[in-house]
Amino acid sequence: MADPTYTPPAVWTWDQASGGQFANINRPISGATHDKELPRGEHPLQLYSLGTPNGQKVTILLEELLAAGHAGAEYDAWLINIGEGDQFSSGFVSINPNSKIPALLDCSGKTPIRVFESGAILFHLAEKFGAFLPTEPAARAECMSWLMWQMGSAPMIGGGFGHFYAYAPEKYEYPINRYAMETKRLLDVADKRLGEKRYLAGDEYTIADIAAYGWFGGFIRGDAYGNASTFLDVPSYQNLVRWGEELASREGVKRGRIVNRKGEGFVPERHSAADIDAVLAQ
Repeated sequence: MADPTYTPPAVWTWDQASGGQFANINRPISGATHDKELPRGEHPLQLYSLGTPNGQKVTILLEELLAAGHAGAEYDAWLINIGEGDQFSSGFVSINPNSKIPALLDCSGKTPIRVFESGAILFHLAEKFGAFLPTEPAARAECMSWLMWQMGSAPMIGGGFGHFYAYAPEKYEYPINRYAMETKRLLDVADKRLGEKRYLAGDEYTIADIAAYGWFGGFIRGDAYGNASTFLDVPSYQNLVRWGEELASREGVKRGRIVNRKGEGFVPERHSAADIDAVLAQ
């Protein structure tokens, strides 16, 4: 049976009854829906996030920085429940007018600096601490290119494939096939690159790898969108799997990917290393 056809109206209007797992928070307008200030901890870096693929990027980098001896990377990680609309509070919107996690407030200087968009946060922290970002021009350009590649590809994987495969109220062949094809193309791009180099930007582990692992790590572990790893035949991308398994063994990755997530084995809020230590010791 063919998918039903849809004729777009001359002017689109918001149908608040549209279905889907996130129908209660999706809307075509921006700005705050309610007044609520964000909490503040004692550390110079205040992170407001959720442990989605984009959120994991930042907590992994912060844990990697701490593991590398950068004590100034100590941070408070506050849980933003996007299912309940926390991202539309006045406090969160003041840091990220786009109302998406993650958002960072850097209070290490005289005047707090807001940083939003995961790639921008990775770049800000890598530059701030002089780590996981090459300084040699060619290597730096390669790293930034792969970082931007990941940022550009995430909507195709998450809002595209992930939405229509896992979250849409109806399963239609065309959008699933369209975004599955694009996701497999991206997997192939990464796999071919990692057949040439140990890491995405070359022989050095960088923020490009951290950004990409946030998304591809779930497929490699087999915990992204249900049985999506089987559906996309992820194990066949052997270079990507090798890279993902190497990153998964890193202490910073192990620690960072469990922050701002609820449930057994996770850390909803992180205010000291002991919060993660306690969970990992279980």
